[in-house]
Amino acid sequence: MEGLKNRIEVDNLQPEEKVTEGHRAGFVNIVGNPNVGKSTLMNDLVGERISIITSKAQTTRHRIMGIVNTPEYQIVYSDTPGVLKPKYKLQESMLGFSEGALTDADILLYVTDVVEDPEKNADFLDRVAKEKIPVLLVINKIDLVKGNEQLEEIVENWKKRLPNAEVFPTSATENFNVDNLKARIVELLPKSAPFFGKDALTDKPARFFVTEIIREKLLLNYDKEIPYSTEVIVEKFDEKEGAIHIMAVIYVERDSQKGIIIGKGGEKIKKIGISARQDIEKFFGKKVFLELFVKVEKDWRNRENKLRQFGYME
Repeated sequence: MEGLKNRIEVDNLQPEEKVTEGHRAGFVNIVGNPNVGKSTLMNDLVGERISIITSKAQTTRHRIMGIVNTPEYQIVYSDTPGVLKPKYKLQESMLGFSEGALTDADILLYVTDVVEDPEKNADFLDRVAKEKIPVLLVINKIDLVKGNEQLEEIVENWKKRLPNAEVFPTSATENFNVDNLKARIVELLPKSAPFFGKDALTDKPARFFVTEIIREKLLLNYDKEIPYSTEVIVEKFDEKEGAIHIMAVIYVERDSQKGIIIGKGGEKIKKIGISARQDIEKFFGKKVFLELFVKVEKDWRNRENKLRQFGYME
């Protein structure tokens, strides 16, 4: 994320008036089930680390845009939460982000992998199959496949499920076949003026990425339900010429979770703070003073007022 800060401010999101004749622009929305590599693919396509990545499912909670600009075109990619059967209101909001991506796309990227059952979340897949816009079926993680015969069988099974989709076997981690996917996306873009300024990288403000960096560290350092019960809010963001003072609150649902996050003598929260601060400093390119606090907000994942406060509902 180094050096990205100046390219993501909201003020940069105004479209320019003068564009190349024949300019192309469109929304390319990335959808699929959890843990198939959507965020890794998003980062590959954008060429920057926009979405956080962990091995845990449900890492992505929001719909995050990454914008690619050339003089000839603008591609607005959207990374979305994995499709799931909601168990609480937060997951209902996450599913809403994914379902919304079906309604405003010019091109749809449905991402799966070589081990996923094509019937997983069949209702959502049925909606994808009925789409009239171009659908590109990305079968990710083909580096795990043993031989061409196995890959051909996987492709055939998916062609039966999404007969109108173009198939792109890829490996996002190995960057295999991603360039061909990019080229096809450019070919399919409709003629349009850009939707955002040509220097914009994302629709999210810089503070959003501070919360995502901290949340990534929570996902990487805690197990079971702990990271899924947390939310991060930046309460103070005091940026000066040589440094930034950030105060962030980690919300949990129960007192016992607060103790686990903090750790004995504050050891765990200190580790989170050091790791997050290092990445935030790379992001902004300047010294960061980071303070972390932990607060209990009981059952916040099922409370609409809190979900609105945390940006999951309007």
